[in-house]
Amino acid sequence: TASMEMDEFIHRMIDNRSVHTVFVDCTASEEVADKYREILSEKLSIVAANKIANTGNWSEFVALRETAERHGVAFCYETNVGAGLPVINTLKELVSSGDEVLKIEAVLSGTLSYLFNSFSIEKPFSEMVRLACQLGYAEPDPRNDLSGMDVARKLLILAREIGLQLELKDIHVESLLPDGSDDTGSLEEFFVRLRNCDEDFERRRSELAQQDKVMRYVASLENGEANAELKTVGKDHPFTTLRGRENMVMFTTERYHENPLVIRGAGGGATVTAAGLFSEILKLAN
Repeated sequence: TASMEMDEFIHRMIDNRSVHTVFVDCTASEEVADKYREILSEKLSIVAANKIANTGNWSEFVALRETAERHGVAFCYETNVGAGLPVINTLKELVSSGDEVLKIEAVLSGTLSYLFNSFSIEKPFSEMVRLACQLGYAEPDPRNDLSGMDVARKLLILAREIGLQLELKDIHVESLLPDGSDDTGSLEEFFVRLRNCDEDFERRRSELAQQDKVMRYVASLENGEANAELKTVGKDHPFTTLRGRENMVMFTTERYHENPLVIRGAGGGATVTAAGLFSEILKLAN
């Protein structure tokens, strides 16, 4: 079974480890994430793109960090949010240096950023979703992107990094899935339902364009309240300047109060994610 194969892999890794051995998780597997504490207990560092371990219950989030600290190893997961962008480490440095984070506002999905930057009357929303899948921008099942849960998980990690004991259920998430959609039907059935939403998306886009406004799927955290939702932003807002699959994260803090600290760049894709993972591996090696 897959579980036995994972156990065998870990045992072989432990038996053949050296001072430079690092466990790297590029999966989205809950089964792999469940092994993190065991791996850290064996004094092996982890570099993870997998978000599952950090978005389970709060007690497990804390236990992983305590286990890593107790055994003198590292648990690295910068690519959990923003792929190769320095989002999590920047946030950690703000907190550890004594700054207080007052507000986080962010576009955290490269897929949703691409969709709302690209669709038009000539390129209906449903066609752009299908194209995003073909180009490898979206998940193989785009319902995982449109549900908003990927953004919610990323926001949860940021909230926990500033000490908020939130659970995933505490985040208000607006789904962009058509009514009646779930993950049980076929993809073609889903696209039929999504096409029925094209007219509404285009109407909203056209009306907003006349007001110099756009739609963006935004994650926000303020006063302990966390939301992932479709918002309207005006031409003066930094989110209106996003192009392609760009992500943007804005930290409003005691120090960065008048002008938030902004991190912007490609927030998804195999190349930048691999670069982020490699960067963390190099830091451990050094």
